[in-house]
Amino acid sequence: MSIADRFAARFGGPSLVWQAPGRANLIGEHTDYNEGFVLPFAIDRGTEVAVGARDDGQMHLFSTAFPGEVVLALDALPTAPRGHWSDYIVGIVRELARIGLAPTGANLLIESDLPPGAGLSSSAALEVATAGALLDLRDASLAPAALARICHAAETGFVGTQCGIMDMLVSTTARAGCATWIDCRTQETRLIPLPEAWAMLVVDTGVRHDLAAGEYNNRRRECAEALAVLARRREGIGSLRDVGAADLKAGREDLGEVLHRRVRHIIEENGRVGRVMEALAAQDLPRLAGLFADSHRSLRDDYEVSCSELDHVVDIATQVEVGAAVRMMGGGFGGSVIALAPAKACQDGFGETVLAEYQSLFGEKGAVLPVRAAGCAGRVSARPQVSG
Repeated sequence: MSIADRFAARFGGPSLVWQAPGRANLIGEHTDYNEGFVLPFAIDRGTEVAVGARDDGQMHLFSTAFPGEVVLALDALPTAPRGHWSDYIVGIVRELARIGLAPTGANLLIESDLPPGAGLSSSAALEVATAGALLDLRDASLAPAALARICHAAETGFVGTQCGIMDMLVSTTARAGCATWIDCRTQETRLIPLPEAWAMLVVDTGVRHDLAAGEYNNRRRECAEALAVLARRREGIGSLRDVGAADLKAGREDLGEVLHRRVRHIIEENGRVGRVMEALAAQDLPRLAGLFADSHRSLRDDYEVSCSELDHVVDIATQVEVGAAVRMMGGGFGGSVIALAPAKACQDGFGETVLAEYQSLFGEKGAVLPVRAAGCAGRVSARPQVSG
């Protein structure tokens, strides 16, 4: 049964359906909210939202992942997040209202095959699919970057996760078979073809994080503190993207040890983005493996966002002699590891070998998810005709 059929069974009447992909990130962690560079790709897993109109000023939300139905009165929306999955929908509705495109009422049915908390951007997929569907319902649309900005504003301004725009922008601009290079200051994007001889795996540790209430926002605060220190020392520093090695060395005493390590990660990670693109173009997996290893060490030691489960998966996957490039991915404090390996090795059970060793240490949790670079968000099928 399709999501449109399930919508009809639950709410009655026709619907239109939007989908938005999750994402994996090849390189560029915690650089996006510092106006740096990132290299994510959309994955062939995501979120679908079926939507149909209501005329009573209400929004009825049902997700197959959570119990119960949420009813929102559009003239009395919550003014603060409640720590509920519907916060993401409320944030989108508020942002659409801000630009004069508020829904007049709708039923929404939401389905996803993205494991929440795995670092695959389930929140951005929900936001993009919801915003696209609600706009489509009223015969409106936004350019991809503008749609991404609406979703980013919903998450940072209402939900409270002070993330960058990477997840939303790759969801709205991706192309199958490619990663998307993003300049997070200008929001310029560039498609980067991925080698067909390599396969990509996400190893989900099963360890979950709460980015809105946890250390993620602390890292953003630390970056703001470091920026304030360094901007006082030299003109022209508008974000940590503008900081070079000389600035970091000169400001070490003022920064202190912790902020010095945070900034060092950002500088080095921004540099790795360009070098990873070179390794991809040359199809040089050993070089890529070295760059991934450097990124993981930096995230573990300088930015301190890894955990023992992530570290063990990286160690296990590196020790399996297939030459894979492996590192933790996403916000950290749990979530997933990204691995690029020869396609033949993955066919021969590389991922299953890693998972079995990981589960022998940490119990029956975790999963291996083979992923492919997918296309961007959009309407799944033609607009339905309402009979009457």
